[in-house]
Amino acid sequence: MSTPYPRVGVGVILVNHQGQVLLGKRKGSHAPYWSIAGGHLELGESFESAAIREVAEETGFLITNPCVIAVTNNLETWRESGLHYISVTLLAEVEGEPQLLEPDKCEGWVWCDPRALPEPHFDASRQSIACWLAGRCYLPQPGQPT
Repeated sequence: MSTPYPRVGVGVILVNHQGQVLLGKRKGSHAPYWSIAGGHLELGESFESAAIREVAEETGFLITNPCVIAVTNNLETWRESGLHYISVTLLAEVEGEPQLLEPDKCEGWVWCDPRALPEPHFDASRQSIACWLAGRCYLPQPGQPT
């Protein structure tokens, strides 16, 4: 269902000590895409609180001090489904292995090289990782004015 205004998503790039990022293979409404952990910002919630909540709900990791690193304007999602999201991405380091706590939404978690992302890949996740690798807060999409 489309809305007349953009919604706010929150994504979290979880990085291990080997520099790999945690990616989940989505099921349900976001199938068959790979993506970083994340979800929707709830009313009255800070970006950091949303990141901590989403990561705990999806992976069982209890992150502290997530840092906002990027903002993405998810126009590909809007073109494909009529849903326009602005996503705020945070970064956190983690140790250990994730749990699969929402098997109805995710097939499983894998650690991946951020420069060799599995396909198909969710656009907001791809943009967020590209920003992080480039050390930029925002990267215009191809064909968009800069």
